[in-house]
Amino acid sequence: MALPIIALVGRANVGKSTLFNRLSRSRQALVSDFEGLTRDRQYAEISLDDGVLATIIDTGGLTHKDHQIDTEIKGQVLNALEESDVIYFILSSRDGLTALDLQIASELRKIKKNIILVCNKAEGLDLSLAAEFYEIGLGEPILISAEHGQGIDDLIEKTLPLLPEITATPEQKTAGIAVAVLGRPNVGKSTLINKILGEQRVLALDLPGTTRDSIYIPFEREGQAYTLIDTAGIRRKRSTNDKIEKFSIIKSIDAIEKSQVVILLLDANEGVTEQDATLLGMIAEKGRALMICLNKWDGLDEYQKSEVRRKLDIKLSFVSYATVHTISALHGSGVGKLFAPIQQAFASAGKQNSTSKLNKILEKANAGHQPPPVKGRRLRLKFVHQADVFPPTFTFHGNHLNQVPKAYERYLQNLFIKELQLTNTPIKMEYKSGENPFKDKKNVLNNRQIAKKRRLMKFAKKR
Repeated sequence: MALPIIALVGRANVGKSTLFNRLSRSRQALVSDFEGLTRDRQYAEISLDDGVLATIIDTGGLTHKDHQIDTEIKGQVLNALEESDVIYFILSSRDGLTALDLQIASELRKIKKNIILVCNKAEGLDLSLAAEFYEIGLGEPILISAEHGQGIDDLIEKTLPLLPEITATPEQKTAGIAVAVLGRPNVGKSTLINKILGEQRVLALDLPGTTRDSIYIPFEREGQAYTLIDTAGIRRKRSTNDKIEKFSIIKSIDAIEKSQVVILLLDANEGVTEQDATLLGMIAEKGRALMICLNKWDGLDEYQKSEVRRKLDIKLSFVSYATVHTISALHGSGVGKLFAPIQQAFASAGKQNSTSKLNKILEKANAGHQPPPVKGRRLRLKFVHQADVFPPTFTFHGNHLNQVPKAYERYLQNLFIKELQLTNTPIKMEYKSGENPFKDKKNVLNNRQIAKKRRLMKFAKKR
């Protein structure tokens, strides 16, 4: 049974995202004085009181403008209103009542939902001075300051009686497999998300930079829970002069850290660009399971397809563990086939292997290719155990392991990935050298050894 849903609605820059972050006790939604920052629906689970859980939805700001993005935002808001049990209609006390506020209120009155009038940015404002907000006809306004946390308890107190009596079970809290969809601007990330979900869940326009925040979307498919993370497109650093876009990059990097599997979406017409390689480096550095999807594949002829494959083999050699999938996010071809490798990647990245199995592989590695000498000393790998998962982390113990050559490390990685049958996941390798038992111990000579040392010194001086 689903949790009760609270939707935040209002014009742009009235503090919806600030209230969203306050109630969810997070920084999940981007917040700035920049107008129109939120565009997609953002969901979070919140606790209003002991044992009372709810889902809160942040929505984009409504405007008078007849722009493509504003029209799509309005569609997102209408979807949120349809889902909700309670609506927070948020106004700005600093701006007073505007014509757009009255227009939104008129539309809300047509919806048969519980509506709470919330006057934000009301630091130090007395209810008697908020008389103009009664004109809306939606009852007594609740004065709050989302930024400073004032009036939040009054808002929750008014909300609780309006919520359906539903208690969340532990199963409702699971996020399942967290899958982040990453890529450059306008490669089709939001289109892919919508195709997977079967609805217009996030904005998908032919305009670069449509998605600015990282959107977390829980859903279930064939009994398996997932959380899809739609991220903002990451441009080159020299192209990120816009303050909001720099925020988006930070949120996308955070999404990589919170994900368990990353889908890197590439434009098949462009292949692997410099920025794609940078993204791959970021994903590899974080050690996340990785799948590479070539979007818009159906628009290429056979020669173009063979050229793209040839170039991919060269440019993706440093992430050879990742599989490549061809899809068309717009038409849906190949999208349904992504779930099996996502589950395999998740299972591989989270697999705990026995120490005995790992050491049999290490014996095979030593027999097949002896470790090379470093500075005249040959490395000795004695045993290995698994220290962590996501990514699988193996700790090797032995002697002189301070400087393991990169070539030999790659040999070990490839062998362990092959023998353990890992799919789409890198492995992390750590080394611990055994301590020298005679380190920091001075050899104390006996009388006989001292006499011999003196004779040798005299002999050396005579020569």
